[in-house]
Amino acid sequence: MKKHNFNAGPSILPREVIENTAQAILDFNGSGLSIMEISHRAKDFQPVVDEAEALFKELLNIPEGYSVLFLGGGASLEFCMVPYNFLEKKAAYLNTGVWAKKAMKEAKGFGEVVEVVSSAEANYTYIPKDYSMPADVDYFHITTNNTIYGTELKTDPDVNVPMVADMSSDIFSRPIDVSRYICIYGGAQKNLAPAGVTFVIVKNDALGKVSRYIPSMLNYQTHVDNGSMFNTPPVVPIYAALQTLRWIKANGGVAEMEKRAIEKADMLYGEIDRNKMFVGTAVKEDRSRMNICFIMAPEYKELEADFMKFATEKGMVGIKGHRSVGGFRASCYNALPKESVQALIDCMQEFEKLH
Repeated sequence: MKKHNFNAGPSILPREVIENTAQAILDFNGSGLSIMEISHRAKDFQPVVDEAEALFKELLNIPEGYSVLFLGGGASLEFCMVPYNFLEKKAAYLNTGVWAKKAMKEAKGFGEVVEVVSSAEANYTYIPKDYSMPADVDYFHITTNNTIYGTELKTDPDVNVPMVADMSSDIFSRPIDVSRYICIYGGAQKNLAPAGVTFVIVKNDALGKVSRYIPSMLNYQTHVDNGSMFNTPPVVPIYAALQTLRWIKANGGVAEMEKRAIEKADMLYGEIDRNKMFVGTAVKEDRSRMNICFIMAPEYKELEADFMKFATEKGMVGIKGHRSVGGFRASCYNALPKESVQALIDCMQEFEKLH
């Protein structure tokens, strides 16, 4: 039976990315060695990093003056590195969920943190839009897609202060204006690569402005100066990321990824809204294209476990909702084919007929 992978992360990757990476694990570039056992400073590996960086810049139309870094530690380490490198006195944060709150918590160790607005009172079911931005902040931090609650900022905010964004779960799913940001970061395990590598896009002239000492490993300048090779990088995930970047380019680039994301989201949200057994959890205008969250309608609540069992038997994987929201979550990242979305829709319709 075919499996349909809706996992929120680590998540689905294009099949050819998995196959190419598996081949490199067995034999990298005909060297007779696995990519897992070569030196990261080997002449064969440097081109992997160089091409991955070049494709990042090409696919996201990154302007001159920015560096692309491949680091470790996940987005969770970036919650600390961002304020370490950019927060001199005060930073503003948009509180749209768990990950935004975690980022705010870390930043409070480095200076004043202003929560400009929050949607906590509605269990983060919408993206707040009415807020005033302090003019004297060092940066404004946003989390563009909220995997737990199924909400997403689909455009770049228009503010008059430097911006930082956690784009872990929607990078490469829509065009972005990188010039509006001094830093964009994310864990790779959603739309880019297996867990183990973190991408950071950093504006070079925004560095070196804080007065504090920054430990070498936590200083972005260290990694800019050393081309992500200050210490041993996560070699295999970087190689897999390169394969994904090649796949995105070969399949029409970011514009095509956005087109597909819209199509898949429209299909599934359309069924959620049509089917009387299910209800979407996020406000419609802020619904995420990447993480589609829904629950059983109140009158069918007792059938939640039955639907989960039914869907699992039909090959649906990873659709259980986060414990803080409950219900179901279908993560529709770039690599998820439209056929999998249709299979879930068919499953929902069949369950409806049975009940």
